[in-house]
Amino acid sequence: MNTLDERSVSCPYCGEGIEVLIDASVPEQSYIEDCQVCCRPINFSVQTGFDGELTVMVSSDSE
Repeated sequence: MNTLDERSVSCPYCGEGIEVLIDASVPEQSYIEDCQVCCRPINFSVQTGFDGELTVMVSSDSE
């Protein structure tokens, strides 16, 4: 079973769309990953709903 889910998000700093891999085996998680374009730290908040659908929210340090 593949627990990695590829998602597209927009960097809160530079606005560029980037592809990220989310570990869907963890139902609720928060972590920081650098933008692949501008290298600034993006805060990720990921939650898995009862139906298994992932909700991915990104924010900058100032938000």
